[in-house]
Amino acid sequence: MGSVGVRPADVVDAFLHHLAVERGSAANTLRSYTGDLRRYLDHLTEQGIDDLDAVRETDVAGFVAALRSPSPTHPVPLAASSAARALAAVRGLHRFACRDGLVMDDVAHEVAPPALPSRLPKALPVDQVEQLLAGCIGDGPGPLRDRALLELLYSTGARISEALGIDLDDLDVGDRTVLLRGKGGRQRIVPVGRPALAAAQAYWVRGRPALAARGRGTAALLLNSRGARLSRQSAWHVLRTAAETAGIDADVSPHTLRHCFATHLLAGGADVRVVQELLGHASVTTTQIYTQVTVDALREVYVLAHPRARG
Repeated sequence: MGSVGVRPADVVDAFLHHLAVERGSAANTLRSYTGDLRRYLDHLTEQGIDDLDAVRETDVAGFVAALRSPSPTHPVPLAASSAARALAAVRGLHRFACRDGLVMDDVAHEVAPPALPSRLPKALPVDQVEQLLAGCIGDGPGPLRDRALLELLYSTGARISEALGIDLDDLDVGDRTVLLRGKGGRQRIVPVGRPALAAAQAYWVRGRPALAARGRGTAALLLNSRGARLSRQSAWHVLRTAAETAGIDADVSPHTLRHCFATHLLAGGADVRVVQELLGHASVTTTQIYTQVTVDALREVYVLAHPRARG
């Protein structure tokens, strides 16, 4: 049975104390929750609500709607992601109050967060990928390794962590395949294209021995200048340098080549479930975002080329 006259501000203070002391929440989390909950308190005050037990589900939903709309006090509405974060704080507050018997019901439990915009991955066209790969030039250990890294990323669709985790025994030159270790300990074997295999072999024979001689011995395929496994930060630097050398202005990351791999396969007629297996996605739903990319490309061509497309 909930008590009467539960001041919202008192419960917010108790909840924040609970997060800090009992849950050990990070300072950034506490700052975010504090700001979001102060804004929630202002909303309740504006609605004339001074008892947390008087809050209804519609009031919480109204708060989320208010966050997404301009107002005299907040002329710039929050993005959907920020509003969702604020709702998470409010949900935590009401769950805490209900669990501690301060209110009768958890009225925020069923309130849905605003839909987040679909962020389609950005893929470079094939000719720009060719430019990017050509941006790794030179015959020293570093350039040979960099070319092997980028070729493997594009040829296999590997996540950057998977590519950097490749060991010497994982690359099967005869079968032209590589073993990748994905999320959750899942492993998969994927084909390697001839250009990527040639780049990997050139690095293995002419580049890796010099790098390995500087280290303590490791099974890793891709090594840094000290003979240890190449890091994510170094891989980012490799890609940025290659993009600058190739004169590519687009914002690229190691994940860009994974997007290119999937998008170009689907555009070439590959079945979405085959692409799912190659990418190591647990669900085909994750892979289907790439089908939207190819549909958008087709739609653009259609609008430009069909005589009645603009009617």
